Amino acid sequence: MTKWNELPVEKLRFICEESILNFDTTATVPPLDVMIGQERAVKAVEFGLYTKNAGYNIFISGLVGTGKITYAKTAVAKTAAKRVDLPLDWCYVNNFHNAAQPKALSLPAGMGCQFQSDMKKLIEELKSDIAKVFSGEEYEQSKADLAKTFQDKRTLIIEGFNKKAEEMGIQPQWSTTGFAGLPMVDGKAITQEEFKNLGAEEREGIEKNALAVHEKAMEVIRRLQVLEREVREELKSLDGKIGLFAVGHLIESLAAKYKDFAEVTEYLEAVKNDIVTNINDFKPAQIDEEQNPLLLFRRNMQDSGKDKYKVNLVVDNSDTKGVPVVVETNPTYYNLVGRVEYETRMGMVSTDYTMIKAGALHRANGGYLILNVRDVLTNIGAWEALKRILKTRKLFIENLGEQYGMLAMASLKPEPIPVNVKVVLIGSPQMYYLLYNYDEDFRKLFKVHADFDVQMDNNPANVKKLAGFISSTVERKQLKHFDRSAVAQVVEYCCRLAGNQKKLTTRFNEVVEILCEADVWAALDNCEFVQSRHVKKAVEEKRYRANKYEERLQEMFAEGKFLLDTGEEKVGQVNGLAVLAVGEYMFGKPSRITANTYLGKSGVINIERETKMSGSSHTKGVLILSGYMGEKFAQRQPLTLTASITFEQTYDGVDGDSASSTELYAILSSLSGLPIKQYIAVTGSVNQKGEIQPIGGATQKIEGFFAVCKMKGLTGKQGVMIPWQNADDLTLNEEITEAVRQGQFHIYAVKTIDEGIEILTGVPAGEAAPDGSYPEGTVHHLVAKKLDEYMQTLIKIGKSVESEQK
Repeated sequence: MTKWNELPVEKLRFICEESILNFDTTATVPPLDVMIGQERAVKAVEFGLYTKNAGYNIFISGLVGTGKITYAKTAVAKTAAKRVDLPLDWCYVNNFHNAAQPKALSLPAGMGCQFQSDMKKLIEELKSDIAKVFSGEEYEQSKADLAKTFQDKRTLIIEGFNKKAEEMGIQPQWSTTGFAGLPMVDGKAITQEEFKNLGAEEREGIEKNALAVHEKAMEVIRRLQVLEREVREELKSLDGKIGLFAVGHLIESLAAKYKDFAEVTEYLEAVKNDIVTNINDFKPAQIDEEQNPLLLFRRNMQDSGKDKYKVNLVVDNSDTKGVPVVVETNPTYYNLVGRVEYETRMGMVSTDYTMIKAGALHRANGGYLILNVRDVLTNIGAWEALKRILKTRKLFIENLGEQYGMLAMASLKPEPIPVNVKVVLIGSPQMYYLLYNYDEDFRKLFKVHADFDVQMDNNPANVKKLAGFISSTVERKQLKHFDRSAVAQVVEYCCRLAGNQKKLTTRFNEVVEILCEADVWAALDNCEFVQSRHVKKAVEEKRYRANKYEERLQEMFAEGKFLLDTGEEKVGQVNGLAVLAVGEYMFGKPSRITANTYLGKSGVINIERETKMSGSSHTKGVLILSGYMGEKFAQRQPLTLTASITFEQTYDGVDGDSASSTELYAILSSLSGLPIKQYIAVTGSVNQKGEIQPIGGATQKIEGFFAVCKMKGLTGKQGVMIPWQNADDLTLNEEITEAVRQGQFHIYAVKTIDEGIEILTGVPAGEAAPDGSYPEGTVHHLVAKKLDEYMQTLIKIGKSVESEQK
């Protein structure tokens, strides 16, 4: 057996030398304040944050635990704090021309709150000042003068009319319902009976005069109505002048304060005009109103009407430093774009502009909005609304029910607000490519893709950065500091998580879990610092909590329920290796693979495929075997072979091509008649040229087979054969490396099927001669000989059948 295939102990796992750690404990290590291992993603995020062009929103993708959310918040917060273009405050105010369309006002950060307070103070002052003015003697005297003037004019008109009516023989009678005239004879009014007793000519004259007087009475009534309207207008004008006198200087003073903001001064002018128009709402209640419930209710309604001068401050950036950074954890449609709320008043549902509520896009306007893309996509209407706002750069507050035709009701349509916001979406790589391929708007709106890697290079620089990460975690989580040996152990754990000796994991969420758990074990051990043994204990206990099914599997191997030989040699039988995953925990499971070969033309038969238990990758791997066999042994004659291969005691399906080389070894053994060493398990993919290809989970597969061998008893011959490309992927535990050091276990790295079959059988594979023949006694010679026997047998059968037919 050639020893050069066997991997030395130094190649089986990465050992972090404590000498590269120039500290005793992490107490002296500066906390890490930068992202490590994600240089490409960090540069992409920085570019996206500083780019002001439209469409350069950011999508950060990566697996769970790579720190993308933490980094996004930190990077965005740092960028936002450096910006000097402060955001605007936004207010909604009443539109006095159309109350259903409130107007939006913008002010510099901090002035919105001040403007809201100024308007509140203004209304309180107006209530007080207007009430005082209308309660003053001057106002009452002016009203009395207007009333006297009206009464004098009214009396003069009526008396003139009465005199003329009496001259015409008609006595005028005025009532609340109108005018009536009584006939007069000799200056005295007569009754209806007396009128009937008059002569016809005299009655006719009286009736004629009565008609003329009635027409004049109608004219008098019209004149009186016009006079009343004039007086009311004059009274209203008086109220307006008095009210303007009371409010004018207050509003003008406020307008002077906000003279640099045209929208605000325009709004204040509209407020002044509306107050003058509705000055009665500010007048003090009369005694009869206070005693009349209906009038009192009307007065209360008028008081509530004064709310129309309130300022609804929907975005207040008075306490914002830099530009806003908003992380919306529940991005529903209304939480994103805002809403118009409703309330029940007197049994009716109503709303007004004061019930407009801001959404995350309002609060993030001028800054940054961080969202989880999955949460956005799973909320009805949220994704489409977000895209529409980013495309139009205008933020409309609309009812979701109306958009989907679910409900049509009268509602407010607030004036849209211009939006300038940078959106940072966080999700998985699969989500990014799904949106990129199926949503044409996505690629236009999210042009910056920052993809977080799951691993980084294992070099001294990154090891030191990892120590800084441990130090920052200790401070943030208030843990015990780690000594040098504990840090080295964490580095080795990071290497194992990465699954490569030359890499370290960037799934820092899992690293933090181990740090916290190691702190617990150090506390239970009454140690001042976390040491190497505490990290090992944390890793072991974490594994113990998750390996229940692995232990059950080992028990079944021990009890003989799963058939597996680890000390014999058998023909057509190989121990293959697979990986099972239970949640986050992965472990190796050895499986017996058998092959039977016999005369036929069916080629390689995959029993799993025939029973529909084979995945596409596994099926492909089996079909490759036919290509290899054809090139190797069917250059001068057809391949008269049927080979049946299967995974024994596997009932839940098989996928992946990592067992294709194992299956080929079983076929070669069956054809050659050479027994295969059952104490050497095999994993590896193969191509049609017989080259071994790398696979995944090499570490877990080796540890799984080692556990079975240890249970059955180590003989010093057991081992595992892996593809040579997977040598750097090994991060085996200390128990296995120690067994290898003592010669109790062996790891072989092979490049070709020929190398592997030599290790498994102890017989040379054999090189093909120019004529296609193989040296005597080699594996390929025995296989070719067996296939030739099949061919000769088939020819004999064919001749026999032909002769019988003749």
